[in-house]
Amino acid sequence: MTSSDESGWPLAGVRVLELASGIAGSYAAKLLCDAGAEVLKLEDPGGDPLRRFTATGQPLESSEDAALFRYLNASKRGGIVDFEDEEGRDFARRLASASDLVIESFGPGGLSHRGLDPETLHAENPSLSLVSISPWGLSGPWAERPATEFTLQANCGSSLRRGLPGRTPVAAGGELALFATGSYAAAGAFAAWLSARRTGSGQHVDVSIFETVITVLTTFFGLRGTWIDGPMAQAAEAPSIEPASDGWVGVCTYTGQQWQDFCTLIERPDLAEDERFLHSSERFKARELLQEAIHSWSKKRTVDEIVELASLLRVPSAPVLDARGVLACDHFEKRGVFVENPHGFLQPRAPYRIGDHASRPIGRAPSLREHTETIRAELESREPLRRKPEGGSALPFEGLRIIDLTAFWAGPAMTGFFADLGADVIKIESIQRPDGMRFVGASGNQPLWEWSEVFHGVNSSKRSVTLNLDSAEGIDLLLRLLEDADVLAENGSARVLENFGLGFERLHAHNPRLVVLRMPAWGLDGPWRDRPGFAANIEQASGVAWMTGYADEPMMPLACDPIGGTHAAFALMGALEMRRQTGEGELVESSLIEPALNAAAQQIVELQAYGTLLARDENRSPVAAPQGIYACQASQVPGDSEWLALSIVSDSQWQSLCRVLGEPPWALEPALTTNAGRRAVLDQIDHEIAAWCADRGAVEAEALLLAAGIPAAAGRNAHYLLPNEQLEHRGFFQTLDHPVTGHTPYPNLPMRFSGFGAGLKTSPPPTIGQHNDEVLGGQLGLSAEEIGRLSEKKIIGDRPDF
Repeated sequence: MTSSDESGWPLAGVRVLELASGIAGSYAAKLLCDAGAEVLKLEDPGGDPLRRFTATGQPLESSEDAALFRYLNASKRGGIVDFEDEEGRDFARRLASASDLVIESFGPGGLSHRGLDPETLHAENPSLSLVSISPWGLSGPWAERPATEFTLQANCGSSLRRGLPGRTPVAAGGELALFATGSYAAAGAFAAWLSARRTGSGQHVDVSIFETVITVLTTFFGLRGTWIDGPMAQAAEAPSIEPASDGWVGVCTYTGQQWQDFCTLIERPDLAEDERFLHSSERFKARELLQEAIHSWSKKRTVDEIVELASLLRVPSAPVLDARGVLACDHFEKRGVFVENPHGFLQPRAPYRIGDHASRPIGRAPSLREHTETIRAELESREPLRRKPEGGSALPFEGLRIIDLTAFWAGPAMTGFFADLGADVIKIESIQRPDGMRFVGASGNQPLWEWSEVFHGVNSSKRSVTLNLDSAEGIDLLLRLLEDADVLAENGSARVLENFGLGFERLHAHNPRLVVLRMPAWGLDGPWRDRPGFAANIEQASGVAWMTGYADEPMMPLACDPIGGTHAAFALMGALEMRRQTGEGELVESSLIEPALNAAAQQIVELQAYGTLLARDENRSPVAAPQGIYACQASQVPGDSEWLALSIVSDSQWQSLCRVLGEPPWALEPALTTNAGRRAVLDQIDHEIAAWCADRGAVEAEALLLAAGIPAAAGRNAHYLLPNEQLEHRGFFQTLDHPVTGHTPYPNLPMRFSGFGAGLKTSPPPTIGQHNDEVLGGQLGLSAEEIGRLSEKKIIGDRPDF
């Protein structure tokens, strides 16, 4: 095995067999490949459907693979296997026995059906870890239900929260949840490999796209729904994406201070004085009034002028870019974000940097069958892997200590991944500046700072210490905590650590083994380095937001925080692996913007390859025809909605839909038997489906369609996500006793590890300063008198000081 210090890549020498098709599995394997793994993509003789897929509808030459496929599969090797043939099944089985990781997306029972029974594979190669990606997960009462990423969004409440009153709800566009699933699968694969190296026993990592959609796109409203009676209202933020004189600009006002500073920006101090508008829900109610005030100011100024003024006032803002704007962006150009793909287009680079190590060069994507015979020849000399275990707990991060300075969502989601898998995470806040997420979306219960659903969603299994880092004593205590820590993580703007006198050079001298992970919105260099930025701004500047919303309205915000967090977790695992080889800690940059650019890569690479700009189109799809959300009869059952999501991804599903509809004459037109024919008359088809839906309830319509094998979902209000029999079966929510909120259901990671059990969480999220005595006294040895003095001086405390 090649060590990472010889190659500069953390996963050099790791063998990955990719049996997956589609975006999620391909992206997971891409992240592993970018980190140095040797990835072999094994396809059936017809090839991964992504080879022929273009979102723009661009026709391809028979020998030409699609640009998205070439982006997702760069640097991999490729071969084919016929699972209908015993020799083919044996070939795949022998490859698996010589691999560290297998990534597959066959669905429940799919491996065994192809002669790759997981128990047999583990018997032949005990250290092998399997990563299975499926819509619902491999088990549970819904595991066999037909579904697409689009219908899964309706199932969990993501679609119904997005849109304008009186109009159809809107799903997140751009296949964002599939890229998110791929990032979780890659992080789970890395963690499983680390566990297997300790114990010699591989894991089966069962990744659910449904649970990923809940994690990424519902902002933990299912958790919030256990605290608040009543449905969640369809809403849009104000301000959000607003018109400028020469384009669109995005603004975030998650905190009351940001809203007041925004009012100063638009020269309306009177709005800042109205206490109602300190709360986002009240701003939404007055959306038309506020938009009039905002637009009268914003339309007189350019995007650049607004962003520059907003930055001076520390109001998070960004230009709203499509693929053309992304490729022309000066900040991205200065940072060298885009690199050349051998197939002739620019693509986003690997979304993190570890020290001064160069990224792995990008190779060609394999043509179908390209390496089949070479692989067969190599296999003759390969034996099943027998990795010698190093010893230690199966939990891959047990014994690891992380000092966590992160706040809001992305950073805490990253450290939460480590906490759930065994790390000791000590969360540092101050009573002067608590984690701002404690006050975002809070339910109105008291104390306010202990009732935020997002804070609860990403901070379990951690300890909380308060330290005023504006004081010399606070900095000294932090440095003492760092003496035996493995990681310092923070996600402020690029200037934050330096402002505290904690540059990497000082930290490295203080503890040479310390890995310092930084997660600035825009990166540590470039023209935008010092600008504040939140997830919505990342979506706006990366092109992610461009793909979501009504065709005739501004774009709508999504949630890039968890995607940034998962990529950062992957980057941190890479840095820790390199430290294992060298003994030295590194500075890791994992910005929020670059994972988002990777998730938006399809529109970027297709613009260059085909000259066509992708754009949002409400709920329509470049794959499914028809696809939409349709109004049904209203339901009196709490949690049931009047909306049905439907997605037809194959001609056979269309025939099934025709039968469910009663085979009306309009549906039997020969032209409609093909995707292209249906796409030509989508308005007519939507009209007819809407009429059918209007005569029945969404739950009834869902049952009829699912029974016919058609992906469909009765839209669910996210506040009523629980109870849910599929989530209960898989133990996705784990109930813990919180000292303030009581019995509270906390979402686990959207994957199950065969060797860890269902409930990974060891404790509920901490109250502010909950572990001051335990850590400062028990770990640093401070006396009760010293801790009392620190409290009197407000260097520590257990409630906000404002």
